[in-house]
Amino acid sequence: MPSWRLADADAIAAEHKYTFYKPSLAVIDRVVPGEIVKLIFRFDSDDPEAPAAERMWVIVDEVRGAGRFRGRLDNEPRYIRDLKLGDPVEFEACHVISTEHDDPDNIVERYIKRCFVTKRVLNEGKRVGYLYREEPEDERDSGWRITSNTESDAYLDDAGNVACVSLGAVLNCDDAFVHLLDAPTGSAFVRDEGTREFVPLQDED
Repeated sequence: MPSWRLADADAIAAEHKYTFYKPSLAVIDRVVPGEIVKLIFRFDSDDPEAPAAERMWVIVDEVRGAGRFRGRLDNEPRYIRDLKLGDPVEFEACHVISTEHDDPDNIVERYIKRCFVTKRVLNEGKRVGYLYREEPEDERDSGWRITSNTESDAYLDDAGNVACVSLGAVLNCDDAFVHLLDAPTGSAFVRDEGTREFVPLQDED
């Protein structure tokens, strides 16, 4: 038995919808022989320094229909010992994590900009209760600042309680506010405890 196996990228994308890119079936259907696609090769290893998987490109030789493909490895594995450049690889659409084709609906790119969020939301499972948008600090910053609305002033004054992450990382925890993210600078919203809906507040500037 080989030491490696292909990861089901559909399952990973379902669990990490906003931070793990998985091409849609419409994009994968555009793949033709001669193109390359990227797959995740999980493997077993006794090396404590080895990662859990290697992400590698495969040259597509045959499109078999019904989401099935055959190709050849286009990388030299760093850790997987029983797989080498040029080896045949059979795979399915669920294994593909990247293609040569542009994807107009890349949800990860849509929410790649960063925000500041408290660790009560990011790490402790609290739902988003309050968010407001400042002028972004730089081109990577969305301007959004997000809390559970249960944090004390002392908690917020401790920089160790706040993280700077992609909007997608917060949406993976709670995406009830995703429809608000196109709101302009100066916008602020609080979650109503009765209806659980977000209510706009007056401009904080």
